[in-house]
Amino acid sequence: MTNNPQVIKLEFADLPVVVAGLGVSGISAARVLRGLGAAVTVVDGGSGEGLKARAAELEALGVAVRLGDGASLPEGTRLIVTSPGWAPDSALFAAAEAAGVPVWGDVELAWRLRKPLPATGEPAPWLAVTGTNGKTTTVQMLASILTAAGKRTAAVGNVGVSVLDAVLAEEPYDVLAVELSSYQLHWAPSLRPYSAAVLNLAPDHLDWHGSMEAYAADKGRIYEGNVVACVYNLADPATEALVREADVEEGCRAVGFGLGAPSPSNFGVVDGLLVDRAFVEDRAKNAAELGSVEDVNPPAPHNIANALAAAALARAYGVEPKAVREGLRAFRPDAHRIAEVATVREVAYVDDSKATNTHAAAASLAAFRPIVWIAGGLAKGATFDDLVQGAAERLRGVVLIGQDRALIREALERHAPDVPVIEAAEGQTGAVAMAEIVRTAASLARSGDTVLLAPACASMDMFTNYGERGDLFAAAVRELANG
Repeated sequence: MTNNPQVIKLEFADLPVVVAGLGVSGISAARVLRGLGAAVTVVDGGSGEGLKARAAELEALGVAVRLGDGASLPEGTRLIVTSPGWAPDSALFAAAEAAGVPVWGDVELAWRLRKPLPATGEPAPWLAVTGTNGKTTTVQMLASILTAAGKRTAAVGNVGVSVLDAVLAEEPYDVLAVELSSYQLHWAPSLRPYSAAVLNLAPDHLDWHGSMEAYAADKGRIYEGNVVACVYNLADPATEALVREADVEEGCRAVGFGLGAPSPSNFGVVDGLLVDRAFVEDRAKNAAELGSVEDVNPPAPHNIANALAAAALARAYGVEPKAVREGLRAFRPDAHRIAEVATVREVAYVDDSKATNTHAAAASLAAFRPIVWIAGGLAKGATFDDLVQGAAERLRGVVLIGQDRALIREALERHAPDVPVIEAAEGQTGAVAMAEIVRTAASLARSGDTVLLAPACASMDMFTNYGERGDLFAAAVRELANG
């Protein structure tokens, strides 16, 4: 369904608004809308005890809550604000389309509630990032660079501070580093970032979007209305195609980033240095040094690309090269993102549990060799032939885990038939399962190898989430070291 981006202004006092979903973003939206005087009803198809407790908290604020009913549209509804995960083909949205009721996401609501800064009379600009992988790291790098430049900023959106809290903060931010998922972009028709980046595109969430074309189109929304720069990945032509299709402000430029020596208007790497040839005088002849690859933590190839994308957005905002270097040096990645846990008997153990799809796993596998790879879980409709074919020469062995392991095993049989494969026992979960997985991986590894947890799959068949999967991996490695 489509929303009308012309419906920009609404008076919220007494406006009948439905919030779809009683998760974190739904609760935040309901609180904000109620504070604006709207008549808020939250709907959620679930009915568990946790949801009942959340409902009671909102009801105390005057919010109506309907549990066990996420399909019907309450009579008189004028606006729906949806949580990101609600699919476009949900019955509630079909009813909204039939009734002519617009559907916004929390990002759209935040965009429309922005306040002007006293110094400029304009709202704080948004520097926005999306992509199949690397969004969180890039946005956090960008926030670190902006902080080093002396700006009051925050990493918001899918990470850090709630985007609604950020735009309504009592002490306003100068600029926001905004991570946006394809779900959030789908429901944000009027969003117009100052500058934006699409890091990469690979099949993901296709069950939600319906096709790769629809997924890419939603990602491409991030470029609409950009003012200074549309930042794209020189190694991923699909991102450049999205730039070409975007309707941007006059004077907005396409700025590429890549791991090679940059041509004019791009960012890249020369002799181990991060280089800007876009935001310099006479870029045909000159370049600005922004730092070195050693300033990037960790200096894996895909993470250097993330750093270049963050630097491009910061430079588009006017940040000086010195602050880029300082910000990258100050940045520390979140847990479960290519985190070296320990070296045990000359074998490195690396936790990249956040690699929950094939694109992320491919980037992780490209950073090491030889590798004992721990892979598997819930495939989410993915196929693994390209991943295995690209990594085959790096593999010492593979430990397969999880529900959809057969898909990876079959790809290994086709493209890496000589690589030893051991399948973890089925039926085990949690700490018991991970301890056995790590012991098995250790049995395959030799001195100088890396045991890499980069499963290329979701975790919920065996673990609560990717964080628990990574935490248990680290605990099992420490147990191995002490044993």
